Amino acid sequence: MEPALHALLTEDRRWMKRALKEAERAWEAGEVPIGAVVVRRTPEQPSGVLVGTGRNSVEALRDVTAHAEMLALTSAMNATGDKYLADCTLYVTLEPCPMCAGATVWAKVPRVVFGAMDEKAGAMGTLYPIGQDARLNHRCEIVAGVMAEESAALLRAFFAGKRL
Repeated sequence: MEPALHALLTEDRRWMKRALKEAERAWEAGEVPIGAVVVRRTPEQPSGVLVGTGRNSVEALRDVTAHAEMLALTSAMNATGDKYLADCTLYVTLEPCPMCAGATVWAKVPRVVFGAMDEKAGAMGTLYPIGQDARLNHRCEIVAGVMAEESAALLRAFFAGKRL
């Protein structure tokens, strides 16, 4: 494997572990365990700097738009002072839904890395290719399956506990 690609995959795993911590915090709060982080990469900081975090907060906020990705994007925009995140990567434990994929496109996020595929609502390739739709004003590089098993296992365990 090419050294630059290996380094990027190592960084992807590092930041996905941070997104998984957000997912665990969501579970602790009684929410579906989905976590997200936004990382800004610059020439001075090629491995990235955390600029936004989010975890599913639909129940706590009583807001169907309070998905991990939406909150992480808002957090990053507040931290950077910019509505566009053109030098950032969004890491999320579950493939974004249509709402979150759309927000990611509008925020001009160039790269999305996610863990588990979402067969019911995945909009970064599984059901819809929103992040790659040439009809939209922006497209994202999509990296699927980073720490997919860990992400999926967390969701399975959460829902298994709900069925008891």
